[in-house]
Amino acid sequence: MTKTLTAEDFKATFDAFNRHDVDAVMTHFADDCEFTTVAGAEEFGTLIVGAEAIAKAFSGVWAAMPDAEWADHKHFVSGDRAVSEWTFKGTDGEGRRIEAQGVDLFTIRDGKIVKKQAFRKQRPVIEPK
Repeated sequence: MTKTLTAEDFKATFDAFNRHDVDAVMTHFADDCEFTTVAGAEEFGTLIVGAEAIAKAFSGVWAAMPDAEWADHKHFVSGDRAVSEWTFKGTDGEGRRIEAQGVDLFTIRDGKIVKKQAFRKQRPVIEPK
């Protein structure tokens, strides 16, 4: 039987995202994983390949938005696919705030994430007062 991940595994991963704990986040990612971001020049956003590059991208979000969080996250797994729903909240260095709902679609192979596709509602930033 092929090993998969559980909704509890994804909860732990998103809890680690919210702690900004890159090592714990990357626990379930394969070395050859792919991540498509919510924004970028391509129709899918930006493609980031490999666990090291993905960990660097996640750390970059936390550096740019020290209060970044994926609130109210929920997860389900069906075979080798998984979905996570969340509300992203974060403030950039200029005090602009992002609050938008989104989802991640995951592909799992042998108990590891091999693809993470992120989708987020397009919403204007909230300017500081």
